Amino acid sequence: MIQGLHSDEAFMKEALKQAQYAFEEGEIPVGAVVVCDNKIIARAYNQTERLNDVTAHAEMLAITSAANYLGSKYLTNCKLYVTLEPCTMCAGATFWSQVDEIIFGAHDDKRGYSRLQGQVLHPKAKVTGGIMEKECGNLVTSFFSKLRD
Repeated sequence: MIQGLHSDEAFMKEALKQAQYAFEEGEIPVGAVVVCDNKIIARAYNQTERLNDVTAHAEMLAITSAANYLGSKYLTNCKLYVTLEPCTMCAGATFWSQVDEIIFGAHDDKRGYSRLQGQVLHPKAKVTGGIMEKECGNLVTSFFSKLRD
């Protein structure tokens, strides 16, 4: 099956490129893109080490960049593609920014928002997990294996 230019897989590949930048800089390899009307309006990757900021997660940076691009704090009609399931902080940011859809790659059983009980995401937000899960998960696994070596 040929994947379309505007498919979830195509946008996740762009998020994976961002995650690779993080990997190469020694950051936990998570990448994110925000899409509006089938156009990428923001790209980001984890920069917590570079910026010495625990909140500099890919999702947070991408949300800020997208809001600046749109000139609005709300990201209605936008989709967030992220290579790893968002943590609670990032899930909360998607709630407040009113992202319409969150599409993530690998599940995060240790720090992902879904391990919590209760409503973390905006009630209207649609969520799809497991897009290119193997590729996204392998990058994170490879990163932590490299750290242990």
